[in-house]
Amino acid sequence: MASYSFLGVTVSFIFIITYAFANDTLHFPKDFLLGTATASYQIEGAWNESGKGESIWDEYTHNRPNFIRDHSTGDVACDSYHKYKEDVQLLSNLKVDFYRFSISWPRVLPTGYANVINREGINYYKNLINELLAKGIEPFVTLYHWDHPEIFEKMGGWTNEMMVEWISDYARVIFKELGPKVKYFITINEAAVFCDEGYGRNDKAPGKNLGSTGKYLCMHNALKAHAKIYHIYDEEFRKPGDKIGIDAACSGAIAKHLNDTTAIDLHFQFHCGWAVHPIFSKTGDYPEVMKTHIAENSRLDGYPRSLLPKFSPTWVNYIKGTSDFFALNHYTSVRVETVPREEGQRWYQFSGVKESLDPSWPGSASSWLKVVPQGFREIINKIAKEYDNPPLYIMENGFSDECCTSDHSRISYLHSYIKAMLLAIYEDGCNVKGYTIWSFLDNFEWLAGYTERFGLVYVNFTDSQRTRTPKLSFNWYKHIIETRKLTSTFDSPTVINVA
Repeated sequence: MASYSFLGVTVSFIFIITYAFANDTLHFPKDFLLGTATASYQIEGAWNESGKGESIWDEYTHNRPNFIRDHSTGDVACDSYHKYKEDVQLLSNLKVDFYRFSISWPRVLPTGYANVINREGINYYKNLINELLAKGIEPFVTLYHWDHPEIFEKMGGWTNEMMVEWISDYARVIFKELGPKVKYFITINEAAVFCDEGYGRNDKAPGKNLGSTGKYLCMHNALKAHAKIYHIYDEEFRKPGDKIGIDAACSGAIAKHLNDTTAIDLHFQFHCGWAVHPIFSKTGDYPEVMKTHIAENSRLDGYPRSLLPKFSPTWVNYIKGTSDFFALNHYTSVRVETVPREEGQRWYQFSGVKESLDPSWPGSASSWLKVVPQGFREIINKIAKEYDNPPLYIMENGFSDECCTSDHSRISYLHSYIKAMLLAIYEDGCNVKGYTIWSFLDNFEWLAGYTERFGLVYVNFTDSQRTRTPKLSFNWYKHIIETRKLTSTFDSPTVINVA
């Protein structure tokens, strides 16, 4: 029951009578927001049109085609650059409260620098925002979803502290041009993912494969950049009611062995806490256990200092508190277990935790994505407990399959995860304010290319017109948005073609 209110039992009782009905219907709280999301490189196409510059994903897909499962690129993708009006009409038919999309940095600043502004690029986003607002749809705008200008990568990208200045200059342009009509901004999407997979390894652009040194340096600069962007917005552009935050990817953790709460906590601190503890904790800075473990391993490996960079007290204070809400991306969970360690020996994978997947968990088209709704409830509760129950917006949650519009498995997944979220709200007292399905359209799914589909709308990538067809899940979600409730059954409605 609720544990975050001084009203105690009274609040718990109110929660019970609010949502518990004979037919097991769960209603969404008042003013709860329901939406869907995309990202610029994954849907826009028009990679070299209308003055756009080259992004790191343009470079990565063009020069490393063997890294992409079907050797595809985002050159055309869903062609949303040309078809945005059709997309907004679909969103209107879906009746979403908001649409989360991202800005392509090289589309608006083709040289990367703020001295050259591409008016065609800026106008594309202005037109998209105007179209959304005309349909009563709130834009949630992400400034950075992994596609910075290639010119900056040649100078080190996120391993160069100058990225803090470059992206701040870019953010100021966006706030000036688009801010007057936007109430919600997200600074950076999933820094832990692109730092680990793009700089620590080569599984995402730019594919630097620099190991732990690269990924920790990347995050260090990303956190500084986020904080600077927040302060610019707060001091120069914020309007009454505006909100800005950072987006973190946090998976759930299920203990492999009964009562191994240590493994659950360590997993959280080294994955989610790494990206958000400096912002949301009362003390700021990286989690203490991270600093300790990484320093010990670094010393044992002969390094003269920890591989985890150190924030100065000034930076700790500058970063702390720089988010109006917690934006969470969550898809799945892992099974965790503590790895025994002898004194003087290295910590396993720094954290001292081994991850695995439970073979009993249902799967998806993505090898990493298993259906574990209890992990969703667990991570929502963990965030609430760690960071004083902040306003929480689920900014991505979704399921992959390989084809088709009859996507019953997606509906089943979404139903179970939304139910877990609502139970976290009503039974656990978690402060969740909104929910977003990834994704609105089938799109370019990074290294999977077009072989994995997350969309509520089917896109025919072999058709030059990129024909869109709403799936069963589209109509199922539309019904939920219209009724503002989740029933115990999830029968799929008939597919409806929407022009």
